[in-house]
Amino acid sequence: MTSLDKGLTMGVDDREQTAPAPLLEVDDLAIHYRSQSRATRRMGYAVRAVDGVTFSVAPGETLGLVGESGCGKSTIGRAVLKLVKPTAGAVRFDGQDVTQARGRALMELRRGCQAVFQDPYDSLNPRMSVGALIGEPMVVHGLAKGDAVRARVGELLELVGLNADMASRRPAELSGGQRQRVCIARALAVNPRFIVCDEAVSALDVSVQAQILNLLHKLQRELGLSYLFIGHDLSVVRHMSDRVAVMYIGQLVESADVDEIYANPYHPYTMSLLASSPVPDPEVERDRPEAAVRGEPPSPTNIPPGCRFAPRCPFAQDRCRQEAPAYAEVEPRRWVAC
Repeated sequence: MTSLDKGLTMGVDDREQTAPAPLLEVDDLAIHYRSQSRATRRMGYAVRAVDGVTFSVAPGETLGLVGESGCGKSTIGRAVLKLVKPTAGAVRFDGQDVTQARGRALMELRRGCQAVFQDPYDSLNPRMSVGALIGEPMVVHGLAKGDAVRARVGELLELVGLNADMASRRPAELSGGQRQRVCIARALAVNPRFIVCDEAVSALDVSVQAQILNLLHKLQRELGLSYLFIGHDLSVVRHMSDRVAVMYIGQLVESADVDEIYANPYHPYTMSLLASSPVPDPEVERDRPEAAVRGEPPSPTNIPPGCRFAPRCPFAQDRCRQEAPAYAEVEPRRWVAC
């Protein structure tokens, strides 16, 4: 058992199994960019970062989003926050279309949906104090001012496990774990219902990761938060998530309840991801079969016909290279594109 496993206090058996009405709905989302290469731009190529993704997140639920670097995970998180403009599709938060929101409506939606990004060093303005960083969202959204802001900043710092007197410090005076706690406190300042955690612990030491993950679990239980948890560490995603969605080159290839997908993956790409995840036991690791996937994923500017995973799939047939499989519900709460 790793130190991360020892530090995590919430087991997968404690998770809610019912599926209430979605808080966030992503429907056939596509995000394409113009290629930066002159040659490919003249040929009309586009970078298909996200290409027809559909999923939902219920109140109080955590959806883990995993996949190789460059598959489009972070782009989806930014689209949910309306930090990038979708090419097609819809993002609905609490029934309202985020992609069409403007002005005051957009401000209201952003109060309900916040983010914690990967790097706590780049997420905080080094010239501002911790108190100013956490208090600024309250002032911008008109939630408090003056002494009320300072009092609320102290409450939020204590909520995330820091002393209230840290409000006078600068980010350079804090450790990486403390900075990420400040980022979480800042996200909570406007009382959100949904938080996008974009690789929120990957820049931290393993022991600090466990502390931050426990904090996120605690806040979820106490405040009823929902998370979109984007990550590449499969052990972290397993401990954090109620459901897991697997991405490959801009599309979802499988999604299911966390226990089901880790115990019995259906898609060959999911199988390869799990097989490539190291086990902290030399004897078990030595006897495990080698991951069967070879080669690199194709370029998002030149995606092959048929199944996108077919060039690397050990089970691919001729049909797979010609016909793109539909992403369909094969069992209750289980979707697969194979």
